[in-house]
Amino acid sequence: MRILITAPYNEIGRKFIEENLGEVIYEPWKKQGRAYHEDELIKLLAVSNADALITEHDHVTEKVISLNPHLKFIGVCRGTPSNVAVDRANELGIPVFHTPARNAQAVAEMWIATVIGFMRKLIPSRAWLVAKNWGEGAHTSYLQFKGNELANKVVGMVGFGAVGQRVAEMLKPYPCPVKFYDPFIENYDSDYQKTTLEDLFATCDIVSIHLPVNKHTIGMINAELLNSMRKDAIFINTARASVVDRNALIDVVTNNKIAGAILDVFDHEPPDELDYRLITAENVLATPHTAGATFEVEDHHVAILNKQLEAWKETVSLAKA
Repeated sequence: MRILITAPYNEIGRKFIEENLGEVIYEPWKKQGRAYHEDELIKLLAVSNADALITEHDHVTEKVISLNPHLKFIGVCRGTPSNVAVDRANELGIPVFHTPARNAQAVAEMWIATVIGFMRKLIPSRAWLVAKNWGEGAHTSYLQFKGNELANKVVGMVGFGAVGQRVAEMLKPYPCPVKFYDPFIENYDSDYQKTTLEDLFATCDIVSIHLPVNKHTIGMINAELLNSMRKDAIFINTARASVVDRNALIDVVTNNKIAGAILDVFDHEPPDELDYRLITAENVLATPHTAGATFEVEDHHVAILNKQLEAWKETVSLAKA
């Protein structure tokens, strides 16, 4: 078997693939600084004569899959295989693997860092200091940039999968009471409180979004929910922008109906004019979709996917026996 790997894949991971599955053709998208487009991926699959594909951000469209019905599997180094035409792969009997929770630690650490940074006003206080505004009188900055502690703030998680639960674990030592809304979670730590979406938005000091994108979640966080938040509450979205009504979020943020927002995702990337209304608001801490961007994440996705491929190989071997 010949496996085309376009995802970042460390040497140990590639060696495992070679020893257990076959020849590796390694053409990571990072070489060109962007994902492979449909036509580029079609050409690369043909030139490499690949029997399987391991991808990350590339455009694995219906056309790509239809022209390669012989693929033994498609591995996707992402939390969800959102860049792959999974339905078409299923029609052709091509298994699609992905790497849930690969970036849970990274996103959770960024969550803690940005929340504390926002609440302690680190960015505006640094800008004040760099601008040489520290004049006579030692108490100016002390009063101007006095913030809040994270301890004892009630945190609400909308969606309580790997990332939400990792954040909740990290919040225990502060401590912070945690509420969550997730109809699919039945078994959970008794320290956490399962509640309704309406209660969560109305009562929590911090409301954090951890939803996947699907037909049920797009626009799920609407104006009614956002307007029910407390005036001193903080809204956080490190998941996907499309699950939130952007106009409603702009309204509550720019009109100071809430304390502010921490945003890592936007409706358009690169952002459009409306996105920049959020990004440039004084009460918004915005980052360019980097919550899951750590070097360790690449090691995590290799380990998760290789474990799945090892199990798949065993299943295939048993079926042939």
